[in-house]
Amino acid sequence: MPRKYVAVCGASEATAAQLVAAREVGRLLAESGAVVINGANANLTISLPTGMGQARNVLIVTAAESVIAIGEGWGTLSEIAVARRLGRPVVALDSWSVKGLETVSTPSAAVRRALG
Repeated sequence: MPRKYVAVCGASEATAAQLVAAREVGRLLAESGAVVINGANANLTISLPTGMGQARNVLIVTAAESVIAIGEGWGTLSEIAVARRLGRPVVALDSWSVKGLETVSTPSAAVRRALG
């Protein structure tokens, strides 16, 4: 069975609760065998430290089959918008309230939906 590619996007100034949720999302995705995509993190399957600033957001969501958005940073909002324009499903966890997004309340629900 092919591995699922999931981007995890979050606010650069995340709250403590959002950081805990992001770690749990990452752990659950890793346990499921998913390929986790993000900008920079030592624990990622694929890291895209492009040096391209906000343009990196487009690369991250383009490489993913689904996106989990955590937090309400402007970069996160841009990743949500690009992902939706590309037709990628986006799951929001403690994130922006945007029409057309599926909102969940737990990391496990976010991972289930993203892998769905």
